[in-house]
Amino acid sequence: MEYKIGQVVQGIITGIQPYGAFVKVDEETNGLIHISEISSGFVSDVHSFVKQGEKIVVKIIDIDKKTKQLRLSLKAIQPPRKKKISYRIEKTAINQLGFNVLKDMLPLWIQKEIGK
Repeated sequence: MEYKIGQVVQGIITGIQPYGAFVKVDEETNGLIHISEISSGFVSDVHSFVKQGEKIVVKIIDIDKKTKQLRLSLKAIQPPRKKKISYRIEKTAINQLGFNVLKDMLPLWIQKEIGK
């Protein structure tokens, strides 16, 4: 079968190495998912993402013209990661507010709880 870059295909994991996972796409075509293409997050161990014999869906990101082997990606078909939201308050803002806000509000909060 003729494959194209950008095509999404199904395959079976045939081997796992520290640098990536080998995938059999059909009887004549194999490919490699390099560790950098496993996930958009940090990957310390390929085994924690795929298992030998597992059926997976991957995207073709390159094709070696000589060997016809495929370069595959799992992360290319994953939904984009949400941006991490930072909940840090600027240090200067804390210094300006101090604990006076808590001190001033505490009696009101206590009264509100007692009034329930």
